[in-house]
Amino acid sequence: MTLTLLQAWQSAKTRLEAVGLVGPVIDARLLVEAAADATRADIVTDPHRALTPEQEERLADYISRRERREPVSHILGRKGFWKVMLAVNADVLTPRPETEVIVDYVLKQFPEHMAFDILDLGVGSGAIILSILAERPAAKGLATDISDEALAVARENASNLGLAGRVAFARGDWTAGLQDASFDVIVSNPPYIASDVIETLEPEVRQFDPRLALDGGADGLDAYRHLAPEIMRVLKPGGLFAVEIGYDQKEQVEALFNEAGGSEVWTIKDLSTNDRVVVGVKNPLETRK
Repeated sequence: MTLTLLQAWQSAKTRLEAVGLVGPVIDARLLVEAAADATRADIVTDPHRALTPEQEERLADYISRRERREPVSHILGRKGFWKVMLAVNADVLTPRPETEVIVDYVLKQFPEHMAFDILDLGVGSGAIILSILAERPAAKGLATDISDEALAVARENASNLGLAGRVAFARGDWTAGLQDASFDVIVSNPPYIASDVIETLEPEVRQFDPRLALDGGADGLDAYRHLAPEIMRVLKPGGLFAVEIGYDQKEQVEALFNEAGGSEVWTIKDLSTNDRVVVGVKNPLETRK
């Protein structure tokens, strides 16, 4: 029997509910839209439109993969973040809404046509730096990552968004090789999950996100111990930083940046009221040694 858009959505939702997935309504809709080359409006205004046999086969594959807990972003190869659409795959962390706190904070600090240099450490898909550059046409940036595969994804996203001319990508270990006092703003979403906690995470994260982007060492703080002094080194006097943290790492990460010479260090909460982004500045009176 041929499925209509509405039937396909209802069937997909039922199957995803049966395996205990959170948010099955949205996941089912996204998969139906992609499989049937439809929009959300199509499902509402033309619910009885029939899927072709090829579309039904594609949807069946998508639903089976989601039942096995493969993230929708991996199934579709894309993920919306802030105001952009990004290509994603198993080589990069799937961008999450809480990371948008960094974007929101940085955009509020720089007027639309102000020129500035931004550095993104551990760029992954490019979600943070590309979202900022897309709204600040006078800005330019550099993004580093230890993973060649992640850099390939970020480069693809920069090209797709028309931003390739304003951002450079470099393979490297965080700030290695960068000169002192080079950037007006530095952002990062480093790995911050304690090693022994990773196996307790949801399958979508544990099985499909790259461990390199998750594992923060025994206490989850390894990256910050390295990054705090290095960020202060390559940040210009008066420049600002914004780094994502785990919900229970506020005090430790703030202390690391204060010890490294940061000023006005504080933490922004996400929409779930969890501590999420530590921000601060480099003292504008500081002179280079």
